[in-house]
Amino acid sequence: MNPGWLAPLTPLYAAGLAAKNSAFDRGWLKPHRLRWPVVSIGNLSVGGSGKTPLTILLAELLMANGVAPDVLSRGYGRDSMAAERVDPEGDALRFGDEPLLIARRAGVPVVVGGSRYEAGLLAEAGQASPTTAGNDFRIHLLDDGFQHRQLARDADIVVLHRSDFSETLLPAGRLREPLRALRRADFVVLREEDAELERELRQLDVGAPVWWMRRSVDLPQRIGQSPLEGGNVKRAVAFCGIARPAEFFSALTDIGILLAQTIAFPDHHRFTSADLERLARACAEAGADALITSEKDAIKLNQGSLRVLDEAAPVRVARLVVSLRDEETAIRQIKAKTIER
Repeated sequence: MNPGWLAPLTPLYAAGLAAKNSAFDRGWLKPHRLRWPVVSIGNLSVGGSGKTPLTILLAELLMANGVAPDVLSRGYGRDSMAAERVDPEGDALRFGDEPLLIARRAGVPVVVGGSRYEAGLLAEAGQASPTTAGNDFRIHLLDDGFQHRQLARDADIVVLHRSDFSETLLPAGRLREPLRALRRADFVVLREEDAELERELRQLDVGAPVWWMRRSVDLPQRIGQSPLEGGNVKRAVAFCGIARPAEFFSALTDIGILLAQTIAFPDHHRFTSADLERLARACAEAGADALITSEKDAIKLNQGSLRVLDEAAPVRVARLVVSLRDEETAIRQIKAKTIER
């Protein structure tokens, strides 16, 4: 983004945003409501806050507590806008990289669609209602849904990045909405290392409870190998196509990986043969013993792509792992907004 020449467009964006929110707040526009409760997990800025790993975590925690969740997602970067169920064995071009990652990691149904309402209807089709589902109460997790007000929700969870407090609105900055929009949130998620930001939230008259999130990077086995076969990484070339690549590279350095070179692609980037050749060449020139990428990027590499890269060095996938300081309370609060409403 170039704030210099895009800044004059920001007031137009702000005016359109205010008009939309006012229409929903005043009841002039009515959101669609699904049969099952909806819990939205979103953010204020464009990408990179950690909402996808949080969605995976909440799906796992809900399942462990007798709740049957599914995930509704737009599926950014898909070739289609139609609503369909994600096949965990499918590909990112059809379903989107983040929905496919959620389906594989969380093991819950994921439905994508340009209309999240239609995606929700498809998820509910042929399934028991919450009152007749035995011990399992069903909940939709709405991925990246804070600004998607066309779908009614029972709870809004907003994940913040510390840069949100100093950013400006689109298109000059990264903010989709101003910080005061957090007054709509039911829960706000901050990283543990950003504890001082809670005071700023309260100064903005944001009264939502804060959930504290821990983040770490795990570097498991080489693709297709057991951990013992993967070996230790001594010198690596790291690459990714995510919203905040510097954070990914820094996290690898923090766990002791020596990065000979880093290569950043645009968020949701589709890798081409030229990209693969560039990565293999960089690995050879650096004398690296591994190529490291993020889970979101690895999910877009098919077997042919992996073979090309493996000729240069083994491909290792760094997994972002998140947890909440008080997960029991978080699940209890979600249930209070949904099951016990």
